[in-house]
Amino acid sequence: MFRHPSAQTCNEQRMSDQANRLLQTAREPIHRIRLACLARGATGILEFGRVFRRFDNDASGSLKMDEFTQGVQECGLNLTDEEMSELFAQFDADNSGSVDYNEFLRAIRPPLNQHRLSLIDLAFTKLDATKDGKIEIDDLKHHYNVHNHPDYLNGKRTEEEILKDFLAKFEQGGIIDGVITKEEFIDYYSGLSASIDNDMYFDLIMRQAWKL
Repeated sequence: MFRHPSAQTCNEQRMSDQANRLLQTAREPIHRIRLACLARGATGILEFGRVFRRFDNDASGSLKMDEFTQGVQECGLNLTDEEMSELFAQFDADNSGSVDYNEFLRAIRPPLNQHRLSLIDLAFTKLDATKDGKIEIDDLKHHYNVHNHPDYLNGKRTEEEILKDFLAKFEQGGIIDGVITKEEFIDYYSGLSASIDNDMYFDLIMRQAWKL
């Protein structure tokens, strides 16, 4: 991603520290999972989403109990069998024995108000030059200006290298496909949003980054 200003980096560190503290006393399984993700930083929600999507081998959009359990455990959170069953049942409303993981991941994301969600949607729509519902490196070349990037200015990295580095931010969780889906884009920015209390500051970051 673009280089965040130092103040934003401090915000993210404070968010991570606070999430770690709250995790020690949190009891609600969903709240604990969200805190565990935020404790990893802005990409924590994204990593969690990638892990869960990786378990959907048949692209059905749902996970069985054993796959669901593996996903939670792989993200570093140990729930008791009772807590895991309770969490699974909460999202298996029709008792089908499977959970829609996109619905589950939306519940894990820190809340985004409509203004922030609209900015994220606007940025994704702008970046998706081909309007195919995904962002690839060719899309980025048209919209992501690296000329003010410190590494570009001092000659340490080329434009191509910086763009690949940006894309790598969305390649968490073991899947390297060079593609950013809208869900992954929202996952990333929901984590970043959680580190920023002020709506105006979040608005400024998004507009400066993507020339909205």
